[in-house]
Amino acid sequence: MPDVPRPTLGIAVLTLNEAQRIEACLRSAAFADQLVVVDSGSTDGTREKAAALGAEVHLHADWQGFALQRTRALQRLHTDFVFFLDADEEISPALRAEIEAAVASGDDAAWRVWWDEVAFGRALSRMKPRGGIQRLFKRETLERFEGVVHEAPVLRHSVPVRSLRERLLHHSRPTVYGSLRKLAQYVQLGAAKRGAQGKKGGVLRGLVMGGVVFLRVYLFQRAFLCGGPGFLYAQFIALETFFRYAALHYDVDAASELARR
Repeated sequence: MPDVPRPTLGIAVLTLNEAQRIEACLRSAAFADQLVVVDSGSTDGTREKAAALGAEVHLHADWQGFALQRTRALQRLHTDFVFFLDADEEISPALRAEIEAAVASGDDAAWRVWWDEVAFGRALSRMKPRGGIQRLFKRETLERFEGVVHEAPVLRHSVPVRSLRERLLHHSRPTVYGSLRKLAQYVQLGAAKRGAQGKKGGVLRGLVMGGVVFLRVYLFQRAFLCGGPGFLYAQFIALETFFRYAALHYDVDAASELARR
């Protein structure tokens, strides 16, 4: 009997000024048959570093949200399976083996992945894992992504959803300064998403929801076991929630403009 070709895997990464992290990210993904980077207009040498590491680099500087960028990356992939990796993430050897086994199965399914967080110079290994986000798909099943932020896959037909046991290493908040910059970006995008859904904003709503989020992350997700970095991590997520509601009320025009894109 003739040998059946093994299914191929493509990995896609979105970037914007990720020169400090892109090498570790792409080296962890080097086992892929096709490695695609979609860049949103980096000015720090990210594209050059990615190309030097063997990735196919495509520039799309007309930022219209994460969903469109992921869809553009999908359109560049020509493999049987696709996995979406962020520039601040790394695939461990154990997770690589699990991904390769899922691809080799040829199953028409979607696979979720979970994170081990690294923040402010420390692995928050005592926290409950975050994520549960669908990242691995059969290429022909995945049609596109929707959503400005926290985008969701749109599939051509329903498939079983499975979980990968091994976790992605997620360098989510390396510095306080970087976290403040990330805060501003996600506040704007989150306000736009909620504005498009007709949700209301305001300081009081923000205080209540921010407090709920802080308690959830700090207590129930056990960030309190991770010392100062755990407190900062929970605080930044709570601040993002608070300012999202404030922006939705006070930055109505900016949020509406983003929502229309």
